[in-house]
Amino acid sequence: MPSASANYRTLLRTSGAAAFFLPAAVGRLGIAMTGIGIVWLVHARTGSYAAAGLVTGGFAVADAVAGPQIGRLVDRFGQTRVLPCALGAHAGAVALLLIGTVPDLVAGVLVGATLPQLGALSAARWSALLSGERAAALPTAFALEALANGVSYLAGPALVSVLGAAGRPGAGVLLAAALVVGGGLALALQRRTTPPLTGRAERRHAGRALLRSAFLRQVALGLTLGVFFGAMQVSVTAYAVGRGTPDAAAPLYSASNCTNLVGGWSYGAWRHGGSLRRHQATAAACLTLASLPLTLLDAPLAVGATLALTGLAVPVLLILTSVLTESAVPRAVLTQAFTWGNSASAAGMAGAAAVAGRVVDAGGAHGGFGVAAGAAAVMTVLALSGLRDSSPGVPKPSAPTETTATNPPATQQDAPTNHKAP
Repeated sequence: MPSASANYRTLLRTSGAAAFFLPAAVGRLGIAMTGIGIVWLVHARTGSYAAAGLVTGGFAVADAVAGPQIGRLVDRFGQTRVLPCALGAHAGAVALLLIGTVPDLVAGVLVGATLPQLGALSAARWSALLSGERAAALPTAFALEALANGVSYLAGPALVSVLGAAGRPGAGVLLAAALVVGGGLALALQRRTTPPLTGRAERRHAGRALLRSAFLRQVALGLTLGVFFGAMQVSVTAYAVGRGTPDAAAPLYSASNCTNLVGGWSYGAWRHGGSLRRHQATAAACLTLASLPLTLLDAPLAVGATLALTGLAVPVLLILTSVLTESAVPRAVLTQAFTWGNSASAAGMAGAAAVAGRVVDAGGAHGGFGVAAGAAAVMTVLALSGLRDSSPGVPKPSAPTETTATNPPATQQDAPTNHKAP
């Protein structure tokens, strides 16, 4: 673990890295708080969980649909021009929601449609910063992104829930917006590490890469991973409630979330020799094998231990999906590509929650766990199909000299096969 800490510190000492990663992490915390904040606010205003769920669903759908469009604008005009506009619109949408001058559903949709996916912007900066020979450090950089995301979704909802339980539901939404806008503006000010823009002709040609099988496979993996998340959320809750111990849901979630952080941390510090596609197939197969016992187990301790095992594989899949997405498309459409992956995951979560809910109603929590295990099996098939793709990925132009690093992390000596120096 000390060597892992040194590895991440070395990465953050790369010129300009901490200056964009930390503001993006702050904004990501706000993003993690926004959805649950809307639930608390709308329920306090209407007294209806159905209304709160409807508004939150509208927010999630709008975020998933608008995210790639904002990403397309960023690829065309740059982060420093698009991000302040999106953040200003987001602040206005949150104000409408808090004031209540428009229907809550309309305001929720506007909040989702204007929410910039700061994680995708940060990932695009890592790709530009660690280009060429430095691409060997990309798995560690994306592991750091996964860690920041995991911490955000552990701490953010808990913080909002504390404020909501204290009788201040609007404070959670306001704090979330402040973090998103503040972190996003601080990110936009970091001009030195902004990915270089490309010409219109290059963007038009690069757009075809979004239809290639290598990229579409990673989007499909993101979709099925979202299905896994959505089914797990419903199933764990149903399992705890079905045993008459609803309070057990929280520690069961924690078992998976804590090992999620450990898995992401460890993979980011590991030497990434060999084929990353094989790593992805192995991680998907391990997730499938770890999920299958949940369809049979009843003892809480056994269920918790099995959930902890699934948590080890999930961050590895997230990291590798980001790395292989980065290698599958040209830089001209990279931000858009990352946001498509995020949107696919969100769509999978939303659809799985509905499907798993019906399966649970019909057959109990074990049926819901079966949906999750099925999603993991599909991920395995998709990842195995990628082993036949021998293409090395799309070469990326080197970033401008002022954004390059002095040295890559010392532990990343084996460059992944998908990244080739131009």
